[in-house]
Amino acid sequence: MKTLKSMRLQIGVFGRTNVGKSSFLNRITNQEISIVSDIAGTTTDVVEKSMELLPVGPVTFLDTAGLDDSTELGEKRIEKTMKIVNRIDVAVVVCDFSGIDDYEKELIKKFEALKIPYLIIENKCDIKKVDISGYDNVLYTSVKDDENLVFNFKEALVKLLPDDFVNSPKIVGDLVPEKSTVILVVPIDKEAPKGRLILPQVQTIRDLLDSNCMPYVVKETELRQALDNLKTPPALVITDSQAFKKVSELVPENILLTSFSILFARLKGDLDEFVKGARAIENLKDGDCVLILESCTHHAIEDDIGRVKIPALLRKKTGKNLIIHNYAGHDFPDISDYKLIIHCGACMTNRREVLSRILIANQKGVPITNYGIVISYCLGILPRAVKIFS
Repeated sequence: MKTLKSMRLQIGVFGRTNVGKSSFLNRITNQEISIVSDIAGTTTDVVEKSMELLPVGPVTFLDTAGLDDSTELGEKRIEKTMKIVNRIDVAVVVCDFSGIDDYEKELIKKFEALKIPYLIIENKCDIKKVDISGYDNVLYTSVKDDENLVFNFKEALVKLLPDDFVNSPKIVGDLVPEKSTVILVVPIDKEAPKGRLILPQVQTIRDLLDSNCMPYVVKETELRQALDNLKTPPALVITDSQAFKKVSELVPENILLTSFSILFARLKGDLDEFVKGARAIENLKDGDCVLILESCTHHAIEDDIGRVKIPALLRKKTGKNLIIHNYAGHDFPDISDYKLIIHCGACMTNRREVLSRILIANQKGVPITNYGIVISYCLGILPRAVKIFS
């Protein structure tokens, strides 16, 4: 089974036109996935290639357009390139013997602001080599002739790997004792995919099994019977956010309770930041704009959680006439006019993208939270829902 894109290391490859970005990527992957040409601007849209890069593991390379393409189409290509920055884990900046120019310097400033580790590769050293000063991670090479390029690149990349990629964090296994029973409440409603479970539910079950725990999966309609069937109370009950109210009423107060979305708020983002962001709901006023962000696009049903249920909960909780916008996909819109951002569970994207969005929101002074935390806050059960994390 293929590794999900959201679980792969995302490596962005950047540089000016014709410095050898595509040649470098073709060499590393040992496949001609990017067009190589002497004509500037050959790479148009971002080209993605997923592979197993030992000893790193599953990765996705993103080959971007040249930073110095001054054509009208080039400006659009560069705009796409800059948007990619928000979702990469590691950046590779390819240059040649002309060294680091303003294009690269501006890009590196953005990497540093977003805390993205980066590697500079000076290509075409077989023609001329110019020492690049002021930067720690520089690899001097010739994509065409260097027999050790792949080995040297891997060695440099391993040193840059984010800790949460090397040591994959637990979803829930670190919160409960080994051998304990955990009840997972999985509603089978209109949003449940036919014949299967949604990704966070599957990943949580696997995490519990890997942690030597015993997951007990039920629908909300069978939860009471499940609780009665157990000789000892479960260590934790995890529910789909949409069943939070009913489940919280059925589960005794002495049993810990949270949701899949809140677990993923910790896994994919910053739980403390999201909890703090939810408190901004109390400050919302008539006419305030709220942005609901989804990482992926999907067919919205009549009672969609992001387009119907959360807006209704917000308006009921605040009693205010709020302006609510929905935005789906990897792009991050201008957030200057918003008083609150509510992010989805981010099951289909990587942690770097969510952390980048949190960082941008902080820089703009806009509170940010996520689906499960907002739902539990509006229902008045947030303290109980995050108790297990303390």
